[in-house]
Amino acid sequence: MSSISDPDVQQLVAISSALQADYTDSDDSWNGSPFAWIKNRPSRQIGAIGEKLVDDWLTTQNFNVTRSPDSDADRVVEGKRVEIKFSTLWKNGLYKFQQLRDQEYDFAVCLGISPFNVHCWVLEKNEILMQWRELGNLKSQHGGESGTDTCWLTVDPDSVHPWLQPFGGSLREGLARIATLTGFDPPDPND
Repeated sequence: MSSISDPDVQQLVAISSALQADYTDSDDSWNGSPFAWIKNRPSRQIGAIGEKLVDDWLTTQNFNVTRSPDSDADRVVEGKRVEIKFSTLWKNGLYKFQQLRDQEYDFAVCLGISPFNVHCWVLEKNEILMQWRELGNLKSQHGGESGTDTCWLTVDPDSVHPWLQPFGGSLREGLARIATLTGFDPPDPND
């Protein structure tokens, strides 16, 4: 603090330095990850990045993907309306797929990025609503237990809920679910 001579400013600098640890991401698990750049983007961009990742991934797998004509879905895949939810792995080892709503889509693609792995679950809208409103496996995001606007799906990729296991896990399993739900049998892009 030699360049700051005012003792009041020095005191505030000391307080600021102590607070910095609470606001600095010290999660070293992303060091060297090919996905680390995503973690460093502003939160408002991360969802858009997730949508683009899913769009480009499905396109490379020969699915027909277009933007949704309205805000009730993110993409149209082989004629099916698709909501895309994206999460990077939180420090506690969980994914949180947020803002799941009762809108006009056929199914949701939940893409989770870990430092060195990727996970994918694909759930039909009616399954999301049943797990949320009837079975309580999805929690309301706003308004506590009585909230009805949005819910979120919390997933521990190392210990997936038994009810969620049939809906994906790996990219290959997620892709197979998308193929089943769209009725599309994509040719192998490696052929």
